[in-house]
Amino acid sequence: MGAQLRAVRRRIRSVQSTAKITRAQELIAASRIIKAQQRLHAAGPYARELTRAVEAVVSMSENVDHPLTRPEQSPRRAAVVIVTSDRGFAGGFNANLLREAQRLRGLLSERGLETVSYVAGRKGITWHRFRQIEMAGEWSGFSDTPRQHNAAEITQALLDAYALSAEEGGVDEINIVYTEFVSMLTQRPVVRRLLPLVIEETAEVPSGPLPSYEFEPSPEDVLNALLPWYVESRLFHALLESAASEIASRRRAMKSATDNANELVEQLSREANKARQAEITQEISEIVGGANALAAATRE
Repeated sequence: MGAQLRAVRRRIRSVQSTAKITRAQELIAASRIIKAQQRLHAAGPYARELTRAVEAVVSMSENVDHPLTRPEQSPRRAAVVIVTSDRGFAGGFNANLLREAQRLRGLLSERGLETVSYVAGRKGITWHRFRQIEMAGEWSGFSDTPRQHNAAEITQALLDAYALSAEEGGVDEINIVYTEFVSMLTQRPVVRRLLPLVIEETAEVPSGPLPSYEFEPSPEDVLNALLPWYVESRLFHALLESAASEIASRRRAMKSATDNANELVEQLSREANKARQAEITQEISEIVGGANALAAATRE
């Protein structure tokens, strides 16, 4: 066997081994995406009801004056929460997200705001450490299966920073960058402002009779209890969307890698066949040439 044929066959075995790994990763992601979507849909009713409760308190209160809804007149520092993944093999999932975070930092800098980074996910943490970008908070280990207590931990750190003034090391604004799950084929990085909350008045008339509310002990106390839960709910929903997007991106990336590996195996197989055919042709030529030489020597 010639050296060229041995090299091609070694490469075929290597690509086939890679294809087995990527195929296994694709199947694992395909089995997990259903559960991720179910967790995302299961969290929806709680988030909607909590939003309605906050809207009810705000609509029934004449003057809403809460620290979480009161914007700073001269903001100086803004927090940027970046939700990345713990593992790779997800295509451009993290690259697109970090690019969007950089764009947000640029917009905040144009407004004269100093940015403070809070990062979730090992990929984002490694990216910031490599570029020596200081992080005020970092969390990892739950990117594909976030739990409520993970969102609560991050929310508490953000609320503690928001409660302090900029001179004391706090922040005046909190933004989150995460990947929104649109479909199995489409996931896009988005930016949302968590704090301060925006209260919008609308003239839209709700369908059906308006419910009657009584607040105990007062609307202000109820709002104090609801708003932190509301922020935590929004953050948890962002973590769930990011998890579903990560798994869907990994499945799509691994399927593309498997397809490319199979195509490469076909190309290499054709090269191996050509090399083998060339060796056979050369052997036949050598045999025929030797037979002709022997026949000529015999005639002499």
